[in-house]
Amino acid sequence: MPEALGLQHFLLVGAALFCMGLYCVLTRRNAIGILMGVELVLNAANVNYIAFSRYGVGGVDGQVFSIFVIMLAAAEAAIGLAIVLGIYRRSGSIDVSQMTSLRG
Repeated sequence: MPEALGLQHFLLVGAALFCMGLYCVLTRRNAIGILMGVELVLNAANVNYIAFSRYGVGGVDGQVFSIFVIMLAAAEAAIGLAIVLGIYRRSGSIDVSQMTSLRG
């Protein structure tokens, strides 16, 4: 009979998502890629919140925090994409290494 999934399995998935997101943020030069890495980090936090909530460490609070993280991710995506579009209109590129100043 296969062994049931435990808290450590979900924490391992959360850690893997966090590491992939951190790698994406640190290595990408494209602003869209950096935003995708931030989304992976937020999803890793969601996996951990729900896992702790499921296994009785955080109660229902983990699910409430997860909803707040989802709302934060939606707001971050909307504002981040607006900033990226503004940068693209100004410089013609979304390569963050080419941005030297935030002033006009």
